[in-house]
Amino acid sequence: MFTKILIANRGEIACRVIATAKKMGIATVAVYSEADKEARHVQLADESVLLGPAPSRESYLVADKIIEAAKKTGAQAIHPGYGFLSENEAFAKRCEDEGIAFIGPKAHSIAAMGDKIASKKLALAAKVNTIPGWNDAIESAERAVEIAKDIGYPVMIKASAGGGGKGLRVAFNDKEALEGFTACQNEARNSFGDDRIFIEKFVEQPRHIEIQVVGDSQGNVVYLNERECSIQRRHQKVIEEAPSAFISEATRKAMGEQAVALAKAVQYQSAGTVEFVVGKDQDFYFLEMNTRLQVEHPVTECITGLDLVELMIRVAAGEKLPLTQAQVKRDGWAIECRINAEDPFRNFLPSTGRLVRFAPPEQTMFQGNTEALYGVRVDTGVVDGGEIPMFYDSMIAKLIVHGKDRNDAIAKMREALNGFVIRGVSSNIPFQAALLAHPKFVSGDFNTGFIAENYADGFHAEDVPHDDPNFLVALAAFVRRKSRERAAGISGQLPGYGVKVGHDFGVVTLNATGEHGYSQVNVVEEVGQIGVAMVTVDGKRYAISSPSRLNDVCITGVCNGEPFTAQVERGTPRNPLALVVQNNGTKVEAMVVSPRMAELHKLMPFKAPPDMSRFVLSPMPGLLADVSVEVGQKVQAGERVAVIEAMKMENVLFAAQDGVVKSITAEKGASLTVDQIILEFV
Repeated sequence: MFTKILIANRGEIACRVIATAKKMGIATVAVYSEADKEARHVQLADESVLLGPAPSRESYLVADKIIEAAKKTGAQAIHPGYGFLSENEAFAKRCEDEGIAFIGPKAHSIAAMGDKIASKKLALAAKVNTIPGWNDAIESAERAVEIAKDIGYPVMIKASAGGGGKGLRVAFNDKEALEGFTACQNEARNSFGDDRIFIEKFVEQPRHIEIQVVGDSQGNVVYLNERECSIQRRHQKVIEEAPSAFISEATRKAMGEQAVALAKAVQYQSAGTVEFVVGKDQDFYFLEMNTRLQVEHPVTECITGLDLVELMIRVAAGEKLPLTQAQVKRDGWAIECRINAEDPFRNFLPSTGRLVRFAPPEQTMFQGNTEALYGVRVDTGVVDGGEIPMFYDSMIAKLIVHGKDRNDAIAKMREALNGFVIRGVSSNIPFQAALLAHPKFVSGDFNTGFIAENYADGFHAEDVPHDDPNFLVALAAFVRRKSRERAAGISGQLPGYGVKVGHDFGVVTLNATGEHGYSQVNVVEEVGQIGVAMVTVDGKRYAISSPSRLNDVCITGVCNGEPFTAQVERGTPRNPLALVVQNNGTKVEAMVVSPRMAELHKLMPFKAPPDMSRFVLSPMPGLLADVSVEVGQKVQAGERVAVIEAMKMENVLFAAQDGVVKSITAEKGASLTVDQIILEFV
C-alpha cells in the first residue's frame, strides 16, 4: 500500500480523497494555484505545492508541474479526482512511465473509453445497445448541418472529449445545428484542448441512468447498482439519486451486465461509470463511459456501504476487489443536491465572491466513513470566509442524505436545505427546494427535460409555493417578540421610557415589486417557559417553541407539533428594519411593527427602480471575452452583442430591443462586476 499520494485536483473532490487517505493512514500532498492558496484542500493535506497562476491551463492542467510535485514530495501515486487531467490518456501514461501509480484506469482504457467516438464503436463491438449517429469527427459546421439532417432532428452535438455539460448542445433545426457546432467546438478547445465533434440522435423524453462499475488488475469487474441523474439543467446534473425509481430489476440487471461487459472489453481497472439513456419503455442505449470517479459517487456509497475512493486506491496498489457481484448491497435511498454558486432568480448566472457565511447543516455521515449511514453528509472544498473564484466551476458543496425509502430521503433533503446557510454569494438552494417539492419529482414522473418543461421561462420566486405562507409571518413575529422581550429586560432603562413588549403586532411583508401584504398578529408567551409562544396570524394559531438564540441565523424548533428548520436574519439593504425569513425555498421580508405603524405603512409610496433598458449590463462577474458590435451600429432585438466567460462557460448576451450603439464602456478582456455597464444604446 502507498504511504503518500498526491491529489491532482482542487475543491471538494480533493478534500474527499484526503478524507479516505487519512482513514487508510496514507499521507497526502495537495497542489494549488495562486487563487487557491487559502483553500480548504490545502489546509487539510499534509503537504502542499504551488503549481502556478489561477487559470487552470497554467496550473491544474500542467502535467509537468504535477509530475514534478509528486517526485519532489516522494508521492508514489496520483489521484486525479474528476475534471482537469482525470480522463487525460497522456497524463495517465506519463505517470506510468515515471513510475508513479495513477489512481484510476490504465491509459489504454482511458484512450478507448474516454474518447466518445472510439467508445461508441467499441460498445457496438461488445454488443452494447447504442444510439444511432455519426461516430467520426466532423470537419465543419456546414457538414454538421448535413449530417444532422440525415439523422433527423432533434440531434445532440457533442465534443468527443467533453464532460460536465461543456461542449454539448441539442439542435432542433439547421440554425441551431450550425451555431451549436461552433459553440461546442470553442468550449471543447478551451476546456479540453480537443475540438473534435460528433453528432447522434437525441432520444426524446429520455432518462439519464448510469451504472457504477469497479474493476481490479486480476480481471474482476462488478457493478454497484445505478444512479438516476435525469434532473438536469442544460445537461448538467442538479439532483442525483440511487437507486432509480423507474427501472425494473430485470432492466437493472441487463444494464449492469452490459456495463461490466464493456469494462471487461477494455480491461478496466478502477472505478468508472457507464452512462445510459433510457426510454419510456425501459429500452436503454449506451451514452458514454466516464473513466474516473463521478461527482455523484456519494449516493452509491450510501446504498452500498462502500468507500469508492478506498476501492480506487486499493485497486491501484494491485489489490483484488474485496467483494463479488452477489455481495453488492442496495440499502435505503440516497439523494444528492449540487449546491452551486449561481443565482437562480437571474437565469442561474454564476455568482462569485467571498463566502461571508458558510454554515452547512449538521452532519451525521462523513466522507470515507461507511459505518455511519441514514443521515446527512456535506462534501465541500470551501470554508466560512472563503472565496468562490471565477476561474473554476461553480460548485460550493454537495449535500447528500440517506433515508429508509425515497420519501424519507426527500423529507431529509428538504430539511437539510432549510438549514444550509450561505451568504455573500447567491446559491441554487431555493431552486433545489422547489424541485424537491414538485409533485412530479415526488411521484418519480420525470425525464431529462423536466426542468426545461417546468421552468421554461426561468425560475421565479412564485415558483416556490410554500405549504403555509402564514407560518413565515408567525415565525417573524415570534422572533421579533423574543427580541423585544430581551430588550425589555435590559437594566438601567429610564422610568417611563422602557421598552414595552406588547402582544399585538402588524406584520408587513414586502416583495420585489413593492407590493405589500398585511397581517394582524398576536403573540402570547407561555408563562414560565423561555422560547415558547402561541402566535395567531389572521385568526390561525401557531404553537411555536424554539431553543435557538436571537443571533442564530438558522432556527430550529417545533410548530404545532411538527419540527421545522428556518433561517431568519435582520435587515436588508433596502429595509434595515425587516426580518428576512426563509423556509422550504421561500423567502419573505417582514416588518413586525405596531398595528398603528402597519396602518401608516400602507400609505407609503413605492419608489420604482431607474430605467436601465438603454444599457447592456453584465449579469455576472466574469471576463469580457468579446464585444460583437461597434459604436454607431444598428442592432436588432435578439442580436448577439457580447460574450462573457465565467466558471469555464461562455455566456452570450443579446440585445433586448432594436437600437443604435451609442457607446461601449468596457473593453474586450476586462474583468466585469455584476451590473457593470458594457454598452449603451441611443
